[in-house]
Amino acid sequence: MGNAPPMSDRQPGDRLPPLLRQVRDPLGLGRAARSRRSATLRPRTDDATVTRSICPYCAVGCGQLVYAKDGKVTQIEGDLDSPISRGRLCPKGAASEAYVNSPLRETKVKHRRPGGTGWEHLDLDTAMDMIADRVIQTRAETWEETTSDGKPLNRTRGLGLLGGATLDSEENYLIKKFFTALGAIQIENQARI
Repeated sequence: MGNAPPMSDRQPGDRLPPLLRQVRDPLGLGRAARSRRSATLRPRTDDATVTRSICPYCAVGCGQLVYAKDGKVTQIEGDLDSPISRGRLCPKGAASEAYVNSPLRETKVKHRRPGGTGWEHLDLDTAMDMIADRVIQTRAETWEETTSDGKPLNRTRGLGLLGGATLDSEENYLIKKFFTALGAIQIENQARI
């Protein structure tokens, strides 16, 4: 009968049709759903280590409890002790575990060379060096020291920043200061848009 438990796992009350079992459990205390098999089931978070974290998907900063077992995230749920979210998560935050464990998740730096048709994998140090070299070169090539009548500008319009709402206030502050020090004037944050 479909998903019915084997006869050896059934208790005397299990022989009743589901509707009658529910009637016998008017307070919904679970007797209608209990069986020998369900009594042996344990939550997958029982023997996992728990780490408090913050959801990275917007600037709200909802608290999360991240459960891991054998080095793999097994569950992510809202943190009841979080003064921000009090245990609640939006759909993106609630789906965090699926994002972390997705087989489609990118875990390597990808680079497509100018004119290239395919992606190649780079190690992180190489990618960071490429970015630093390009920032320095772009700043040098687009630097505007003064206006045409000699007034100081000290800026570049060759660099811009669009910050992300997944960063906390301190990270956004430091990134903004860094781009201002580079002379960039196009600085915006996705959280304001």
